Amino acid sequence: MSVRVRFAPSPTGYLHIGGARTALFNWLWARKNQGVFVLRIEDTDQSRSTQESEQAILESMKWLGLEWDEGPYFQMKRLATYDRHAEALIARGRAYRCDCSKETLDALRAVAAKEKRGFKYPGTCRDKHLPRGTPGAVVRFRMPESGETAFDDLVKGRIVTQHKELQDEVIVRADGVPLYNFGAVVDDIEMKITMVARGDDHVVNTPRQILMYQALDYPVPVFAHLPMILGADKQRLSKRHGAVSVLQYRDEGYLPGALINYLARLGWSHGDQEIFSIKELIEDFDWEHVGATAGVFNPQKLEWLNQQWIKSTPAEEIARATGASPEFVKLMQERAKSLNEIRDAWQAYMVPELPQVVKEVAPDAAPVLKEARVLIETKFAGGAHEMEQAFRQLAEQRGLGLGKIAQPVRIAVTGTTVSPPLFETILLLGKEKTLRRIDAALARIP
Repeated sequence: MSVRVRFAPSPTGYLHIGGARTALFNWLWARKNQGVFVLRIEDTDQSRSTQESEQAILESMKWLGLEWDEGPYFQMKRLATYDRHAEALIARGRAYRCDCSKETLDALRAVAAKEKRGFKYPGTCRDKHLPRGTPGAVVRFRMPESGETAFDDLVKGRIVTQHKELQDEVIVRADGVPLYNFGAVVDDIEMKITMVARGDDHVVNTPRQILMYQALDYPVPVFAHLPMILGADKQRLSKRHGAVSVLQYRDEGYLPGALINYLARLGWSHGDQEIFSIKELIEDFDWEHVGATAGVFNPQKLEWLNQQWIKSTPAEEIARATGASPEFVKLMQERAKSLNEIRDAWQAYMVPELPQVVKEVAPDAAPVLKEARVLIETKFAGGAHEMEQAFRQLAEQRGLGLGKIAQPVRIAVTGTTVSPPLFETILLLGKEKTLRRIDAALARIP
């Protein structure tokens, strides 16, 4: 049977780092095996699902390049399918209708709490054989009362659950909307899913779902439960750790390939290699080297990877993404940590005046700036090397480091303390524009 995997987010928020990694691992496995990657939107939580979240998820997937082969499927458009499978289970005696009221169940829970034991539905309606259309009736799955369910997880190893720990859980609400476990199982069956890879917060659901696959006569898929991602303080990843929307990384100037590269290595290893092309990830990815322990999110590592990707990406491609010229990009590639640095610098260099230099160039830098202006005017024709040599000589004469001469010029010319190599930048700007900017800076120093 060919590999068919799925990514099934709920549109109750943005696509975050953990979800993106789950999508990536599924996508890599499908691509490696020439399989099918299915996108399914599990939107049954109508009180929290939003169209904005749905669009953000789709946009995030497209930006990352995780194109799907089928879907997106939406569960709320498939209610008749869940009903059909629920009726099949009832006909087989594997499910039943239950009309126990909320008040009745709350009273039973209160008794269990008072007796300091966990609540378990006692099977009140198991043998009532309530007919279809019974007011307020839900559908419950009939769990085995003895025995166990075991499966071999590709990441966590063998997991065994005793059936006595389970209860007859609701699989379809009175309004016909399926609960998570049943909806996921029915969709997996209908979409012929062969492998389920998801976060390990779903491990508790898996034995219940296995029993449902079996009750519906479907081969149980292979499972891989990915450990959660932690912040540096070993707490669950949250916004304070940098766990933001995938689209925020796009907006902050990260390359999609860099984020993909980082997420792949956040839980999967391949020797000491850190930088992978997408092609290499597809070829090398396997489940044997996915770690069973939680990964720690490191923003500095992600920033470093982004810098490496910017260096190795063709200048023309960076130019299209930033609006800068390829020549300018080539100057920035060695040091830029984000596309935004290149984009912002380019915009600064293109404006005729830089009013921000007023507060940047210190008054005591005026004498150095005037001397540097003369050097640029006289040495410009000799190119970057000749200008740099002249600056070095001036620095030596004044007993200063090169930076003390170059930095005021950099601020005057670019409006920032961070820029591409200064002398190449001056050449790119041209002699006249460079001198005009220095003159403007000098004129506005108090």
